[in-house]
Amino acid sequence: MSNRSTTGTTVGAPRRLGDILVAEGYLTEEQLRAALEEQKRRGRSKLLGEVLVELEYCSEDHIVECLAAEYGVPYAKLDARMYDPKVVDILPREYIENNLVMPLFVTRGMLTIAVSEPSNLFLVDEVRGLTGLDVQIVASTSRDIRRIITGLPNSKVFVIDDIIEDSESADVMLIEEAIEDIGDIEEIAGQSPVIRLVNYIIFNAVREGASDIHIEPAERCLRIRYRIDGRLHKALEVPQHLLSAVNSRVKIMASMDISERRLPQDGRIHVLLEGRKIDLRVSTFPTTRGEKTVIRVLDTRAVSLNLEELGFAADILGAFQAEIRAPNGIVLVTGPTGSGKSTTLYAALNTISSMENNVCTVEDPIEYHLPLINQFQVQSKIGLTFAKALRTILRQDPDIIMVGEIRDEETARTAIQAALTGHLVFSTLHTNDACSAVTRLINMGIESYLIGAALNVVLAQRLVRRVCQKCREPYEPAKNVRRALERMGYECERFFKGIGCKNCRNTGFKGRIAVHELLVISDCLRDIISNSPNTNNIKKGAIEEGMVTLRDDGVRKVREGMTTIEEVFQVAGDMR
Repeated sequence: MSNRSTTGTTVGAPRRLGDILVAEGYLTEEQLRAALEEQKRRGRSKLLGEVLVELEYCSEDHIVECLAAEYGVPYAKLDARMYDPKVVDILPREYIENNLVMPLFVTRGMLTIAVSEPSNLFLVDEVRGLTGLDVQIVASTSRDIRRIITGLPNSKVFVIDDIIEDSESADVMLIEEAIEDIGDIEEIAGQSPVIRLVNYIIFNAVREGASDIHIEPAERCLRIRYRIDGRLHKALEVPQHLLSAVNSRVKIMASMDISERRLPQDGRIHVLLEGRKIDLRVSTFPTTRGEKTVIRVLDTRAVSLNLEELGFAADILGAFQAEIRAPNGIVLVTGPTGSGKSTTLYAALNTISSMENNVCTVEDPIEYHLPLINQFQVQSKIGLTFAKALRTILRQDPDIIMVGEIRDEETARTAIQAALTGHLVFSTLHTNDACSAVTRLINMGIESYLIGAALNVVLAQRLVRRVCQKCREPYEPAKNVRRALERMGYECERFFKGIGCKNCRNTGFKGRIAVHELLVISDCLRDIISNSPNTNNIKKGAIEEGMVTLRDDGVRKVREGMTTIEEVFQVAGDMR
């Protein structure tokens, strides 16, 4: 959907898209003005055609049809019968998917391709160069082209928003018989009702902002639950006999073995939703009622990789930003699984990466791809462990290294040696608070004097639910909560909570925010770590130097109306 002008296929400069749509009667002058204002408000980050479709002023079919007429090319509604399967591989699959270009057929040395932007002459020239054939184009909607690409053999990208017909998926009920035979399962898993059901499950999870999808067999049904803001919510219940078909459809998408139902399996799915790629990590596990499937949703649009937007208090943010710009040493982020450690590390790397630095990461798995950063995937099956990959990276002339997780002594020792030889190293540990990171490394077998020499800073964090700002109101907590706060030495005049509204799905919470504890290793603390590395001694020395604990930062966010005291007590209640 383009409104860019070009020359070549018509005489003179083509008319502007808005003028064409008005002339054809698909758009009114008032709607055009409103769309142009909306495009201007967005800083022209979207093309006019995209804005018109979002505002539902006209359809993508109308836009492409008008552009095709203006540029003198045929307009076609694509279906699977319109292309020659032998011609598809004339272009690399990745090129087809990334550029939304569909090879249709070759006649007398002329390749016909379907494109959604008939004005894009550069694309035509590229295809001509890649194939060595003369090229002619037909115009079609990006929706139709993506649907055809999705149906190609061995396609690794699935379009999930184009074939969602309704939220009820009513015709799923057409499958009534029990499914036992593996051949039947594969056949039914590829049928339209099951495809639409699985697509709807994924589509709705992304729309709701879920981090995980649980597809689990219950006693009388197949239950779908979404993890939203750290809590599981029931999303859907479908007939139990669809369990095998739904799981098989997910396995087909993730290139897993659908015949293996006794052993756990892992896989990945790449889907297109609203034109953007979303990665899904799939894990299956057999239970007494059948296989349970959990899908982790990695949606980069839902995650901010900007440190300023991650909920840091000003004093903690300033100190942390100073430490991540150190010339060498180790920066650790600690917390349990699902506490946002990886997001914080990605945001830190995003802050300091530049053309002047060689930034290398070793991850398992790579969750988000970042510009200007060299990211390496651990491959345990072939012996490429964290420690081995880290040693290899040290020969790649790195300035900054990120190790996804320190799991063993070998990785910890290699990371510390890298820090002591002039590299800045980022990594994560699973500990309850910042000070416990030191004793965890000692328990792995690392000498305390090495830890004291190499460690720069430890950031501990937890995620708490953020009070919905649309239904927030003051409330009075239980008396025992106030007494507990007073006993701990905190004062808080007003408390806020969400009463529940449509915006927050009647939970009172919308989104999550991190609470932090930052341990900056001073000379005094280095002496404590080297001589008497006891967690209590380290914590006492850090608090004397002004360290803000997890609970301190949590209560501060309660005072600011960001979260509730109950949320803070849940994640930091036993912290001193």
